[in-house]
Amino acid sequence: MLLRNKAPLRFLINRMQRNCGKWLALTASFLLLWSIMDAQTKQSSEVRPGLPDKQKFEGTDDQGARTSPSSQRTSSRSDDFRLRVESNLVVLHATVLDKNSKPITDLGEGDFRVFENDVEQKLKVFKREDIPVSVGILVDNSGSMRDKRRGVNAAALKFVQTSNPNDEVFIVNFNDEAYLDADFTDNMKLLQDGLEKIDARGGTALYDALSMSLKYLSERGTRDKKVLLAITDGEDNASRLSLEQTVKAVQHSNAVIYTVGLLGDEGPRSTRRAKRALQEISKASGGAVYFPRNPDEVITIATQISNDIRNQFVLAYTPSNLARDGSFRKVEVRVSSKKYGKLSVRTRNGYYASSEPLPSPS
Repeated sequence: MLLRNKAPLRFLINRMQRNCGKWLALTASFLLLWSIMDAQTKQSSEVRPGLPDKQKFEGTDDQGARTSPSSQRTSSRSDDFRLRVESNLVVLHATVLDKNSKPITDLGEGDFRVFENDVEQKLKVFKREDIPVSVGILVDNSGSMRDKRRGVNAAALKFVQTSNPNDEVFIVNFNDEAYLDADFTDNMKLLQDGLEKIDARGGTALYDALSMSLKYLSERGTRDKKVLLAITDGEDNASRLSLEQTVKAVQHSNAVIYTVGLLGDEGPRSTRRAKRALQEISKASGGAVYFPRNPDEVITIATQISNDIRNQFVLAYTPSNLARDGSFRKVEVRVSSKKYGKLSVRTRNGYYASSEPLPSPS
């Protein structure tokens, strides 16, 4: 059996050797062709023109960050606006309202008491001044915003026009991604150009846009007081960050966040979730949330927000507990005034006593 099969086996081996030679030749030809095509692809990508004016907003770092274009840095900088404080000072921006939600601005230091984790703190700084701020305006650019952008853009410009003339403002348009369409500037033309970069499509990644804007505001804003204004029309459906991570990022920041929700186009459940998210974000920062019925009402709201920012009290204290233990410290501000009776205070509800970095999309 073995001998009889020996000749056919040798034939098969010879045939396989011949075929193997052919396959090796074909493989070598294929690899040569592939290398030529790969080289051409790399060459074409190297000469491809750069990104358009609409730059993807990735946040910044000390090494590879885009610096603010000198053409957009048009306002003069003055150290008179700097709040020179020690690094462990806790700064609160507080809005005081009467029972009719009217801002109260003529209170004294003795009318305020500040508590951290239910322990009263001694104020080191108390003032009420119309100081310039660093502001980021975030506008939803998802597909559902297409018919609302004209009114929203007008409101954003109205906000800038009624703010302190020495404010510095940047514009972020976001859908599935966030784009920095105007760097810090006080130039109305540049801000208008940034707002008009409308490409309404895709989903809503509000949480990611907020997180990146907080980081950018912290690293690049030159004013001591920092604010974000976010305008959206629906539930976040595209962020890598969760609502809980976003709120934590807000609590690590000292920025005041105002949110505007043009809600109602989605189902009831989605609208409720979107409303709760905006409320939690603004409450954590000491800002306010608004739910206009249509884009035309946003202009009035923009003016209200501008006035709110310009009429806040600045309270600051060195915490009696100086441990940098990463714990969350609950903050409460109480106001008592015989002149006005019962008053309410809106400020951030606490902070993290650590220097750990903000959560960011990954």
